[in-house]
Amino acid sequence: MKIEAPRGTHDIIPAEQPLWQRVTGEMERLCALSGYRRIQTPVFEETDLFQRTSGAGSDVVQKEMYTFTDRSDRSLTLRPEATAPICRAYLTHGLQQEPQPQKLFTIAPMYRYGRPGRGRYREHWQLSVEAIGSDDPALDAELIHLFDTLLRTLAVTEYELKLNSIGDPNCRPAYVEKLSAWLAGRASELDSDTRGKLRTSPLRALDNLEAKPPGVQEVLRAAPALGDSLCAACVEHFAAVRATLDALGVAYTLVPTLVRGLDYYTRTTWEFKGPLDGANSTISGGGRYDGLIEEIGGPPTPGVGFGAGIERLLLALEDAGGSAEPTAIDVFLAVEPDAPRELALRWLSELRAAGIAADTDYAGRSLKGQLTQAGRSGAHTTVIVGPTEAVLRRQGAKDEPLAHADVLGTLLG
Repeated sequence: MKIEAPRGTHDIIPAEQPLWQRVTGEMERLCALSGYRRIQTPVFEETDLFQRTSGAGSDVVQKEMYTFTDRSDRSLTLRPEATAPICRAYLTHGLQQEPQPQKLFTIAPMYRYGRPGRGRYREHWQLSVEAIGSDDPALDAELIHLFDTLLRTLAVTEYELKLNSIGDPNCRPAYVEKLSAWLAGRASELDSDTRGKLRTSPLRALDNLEAKPPGVQEVLRAAPALGDSLCAACVEHFAAVRATLDALGVAYTLVPTLVRGLDYYTRTTWEFKGPLDGANSTISGGGRYDGLIEEIGGPPTPGVGFGAGIERLLLALEDAGGSAEPTAIDVFLAVEPDAPRELALRWLSELRAAGIAADTDYAGRSLKGQLTQAGRSGAHTTVIVGPTEAVLRRQGAKDEPLAHADVLGTLLG
């Protein structure tokens, strides 16, 4: 019987880890520079958390959640996104009592049941960065600038930032009513999925526009623009976001049809589009969610944040020719057949205790095979341990004979 990884999942093997660690390490560095602190939440939450915040008509709730009943008959769901769990943790631990905004980030796996493809996994890793407790438009711009900086730092150049404002509860209902009437008059030109959204959540009919049939895209792009229905407060907020982005030198394209796929978004929304095609082109998306905390039982609390899929970012980085140096061993101990192996193992332990990456053979290789393995490991120094003495071999230098008593001192010196 051959057991394979579940469909839509993937292993991150050692050969892939250097590039993975380069990306996640840069994420952590940039978050720290901007004052964002790490938070970790459980991999599963009460199902109601996502149903209340994502929206009953969203694809996440209707089609994509991994939901199960535990032995106590509680409905639990593997987290499909990180914003709602982080907001739940914000309330659970009284973070609203601390100085605001709370600037938080996590790097963790998310779970969505969907059709797997290049850059699309049912278990995927995501960077989520959230600023909770302030409605300052400069925070929206800071978060956008953070991810833009990440892309530039990683030398990813093939991307576009798309930006919009979807209003708030004061002005959006009138627009939704207007959009609903307009789309209803063209229902025969829409596909079944978009007509379904028209019945449950009309604004979401505009979501993921690039993945819809070309004829449907054409109809939706001619729909009334949400920007024309924004109230004065939303217009002012969005103007301030754009002014800050302009001051920071962040290029963007205004896209009147850009909405996000979850109910909790308000005002600023954005997406970074990478080199992949269609539905897989989004490498990061985010927006403001000023009503989410209240929806899960907290006081009115503004918030803004984004999520970025690590696998899609890696694809964009690879398309840009990005790479990372593999992890290398500093010292490899090759032990001759009659040499005191226990002594070599003690050296190994002391080298590691001193912070020197060191390894030896555990497969019974010949001396020639051990030297080949030393080269494969990338070791800068190889010590050939003989019965009474050792040979120190360094790249670009002559072999140096050493007494056993001098080996550690030479390596640690």
